[in-house]
Amino acid sequence: MYEEYLRVLLAPLGVYDLSRDSINRAELHALGSGLDAVAEKLEMAERESLTATAEGEGLVRREVLFTRRPAAVTVESRREAIGALLQIDGDSLTPADINRTIRGCGVPAQVQELSGEMLRVTFPGIVGIPEEFDQIRGIVLDILPCHLETEFFFRYLTWAECEGMACTWAAVEAAGYTWYEFQTAVPEA
Repeated sequence: MYEEYLRVLLAPLGVYDLSRDSINRAELHALGSGLDAVAEKLEMAERESLTATAEGEGLVRREVLFTRRPAAVTVESRREAIGALLQIDGDSLTPADINRTIRGCGVPAQVQELSGEMLRVTFPGIVGIPEEFDQIRGIVLDILPCHLETEFFFRYLTWAECEGMACTWAAVEAAGYTWYEFQTAVPEA
C-alpha cells in the first residue's frame, strides 16, 4: 500500500529509477513495508483506544478498571456495559440515570421503585435466572444506593401462557423437560 503511494509520489520528479528491478524500487518496497507495518499497529491502537470500536485488548483493559467484569458476552454488549459503567458519578441517582447505568451488568435490566425504600430489579427479555447471576447481582448492588432494599424479580412461564399455547402435560413430558426447563422455556404444544 505505502510502496505504491511512495512510487506515485516520487515518479513525477523523474529523479528516481522506479523500474521493477532497480535499487530505488527495492528501497521503496522496504520503506513501504515498514510503513505498512506501522500503519497496521496504529490502526489497531486507534481502534482499541475507543470503547465504541474496541474489539479485544481495549475492552479487556477497560473491564479490569471495575471491581466486577460485566456478564456481557458479545463485543457489542461488552461495549454497552462498559459505556454504562463509565458514566457512573455522584449525581446518577435518579431512576432514569440508574436504569441507564444498570446496563453495566451486561444484560438487559430495569429498576423499579416499589416504595420509598424498596427497589425491584427485573430482566426484560430474559426468562428465568440470567446466566452468571452472582456476577450480575454484585454489579447491580454496587450501582444501586446501598440504603435501599433490593429485590430481584425473575420472569417464568405463566399458566395463562401455557393455556394460550394449548400446552398439555403429555407434551411437556414427551419433550423431556425438567421443571426448571419447563418454567424457563416455551414448550412445544
